[in-house]
Amino acid sequence: MSGTLNALFVATLAFVGGHFLLSSAPVRRRVVRVLGEAGFMPAYSLAITGAFIWMIVAYRAAPNVPVWTPPAAMAWIPLVLMPISVFLVVAGLTTRSPTLVGAERTLAYGLPENPAPGIISITRHPFLWGTALWAATHLTVSGDLANITVMTGIVVLSIGGMMHIDHRREETLGATWGPVKLTTSLVPFAAILPGRTRLDWRGIGWWRLLAAVAIYLLILQLHTWALGVSPWPA
Repeated sequence: MSGTLNALFVATLAFVGGHFLLSSAPVRRRVVRVLGEAGFMPAYSLAITGAFIWMIVAYRAAPNVPVWTPPAAMAWIPLVLMPISVFLVVAGLTTRSPTLVGAERTLAYGLPENPAPGIISITRHPFLWGTALWAATHLTVSGDLANITVMTGIVVLSIGGMMHIDHRREETLGATWGPVKLTTSLVPFAAILPGRTRLDWRGIGWWRLLAAVAIYLLILQLHTWALGVSPWPA
């Protein structure tokens, strides 16, 4: 089945489904009983990394099966929205977040002084919103089945992952999760607009914005060389 769209579908399913399966309470408890709490994260990371590599290899080997031809003008959609995606990813990876892996152990000892620092005042899932936006914008210019399969999988993983993480935090932290849920939001700006929190621009900082711009410009420069596809409209 190697080098087929079926192989890519199975690999994408393993990557996306693996996140939800391994982090589900029943499976996690079984793995922890065998490997211990300290052994769970290395095992989880190894399994997910293996599934990701499998998906990439299957993607590169998949045949080109056209589904539709996106209009050239639609190439502007990722060009315009990708800077936001990169910014969300950069800010999400560099900000203490109640939804990051391992944060539940920290929150169990009490809330930080500011539960919504920086980008977390906009959304408690900045990284996943960044990956969702990246995949969704590329879906608008993906005309072949292989790209559509991978990008759809990442959108499902990103959006579903936000809800899954919130559910797990509420389940494991109980009342401790309440103040975080109240002062932050899954949907961007949903806590700011009704006044449940304030935009923490100082916490975001100019350096994150400048770093995102620099990374985005680098992506534009390397896109054609690395992927063989120009990011600019034809």
